[in-house]
Amino acid sequence: CTCSFLDTDRALVLLEEYCKKLKKPEEQQLKKAIRKVMGIFKSSLFEALLGSFTKKATRHGAISHPSLPAAVACDVLGCPKD
Repeated sequence: CTCSFLDTDRALVLLEEYCKKLKKPEEQQLKKAIRKVMGIFKSSLFEALLGSFTKKATRHGAISHPSLPAAVACDVLGCPKD
């Protein structure tokens, strides 16, 4: 599903923007952890698993729109919902 890839890109943009705001020394550990998550989102394994999960969840009616990575990033970062 193309939507999953676009949502992952959106999540990566949101996470990158948040990382840019982390400048204090005590925030560097959080920044490092967020960068690890970003690396996972960029992996082909994550994309394959997300695509598989999205297809199954949509087929079973568990989700109506496959925007999981972006939704998670927005929940964590407190972004306004679309």
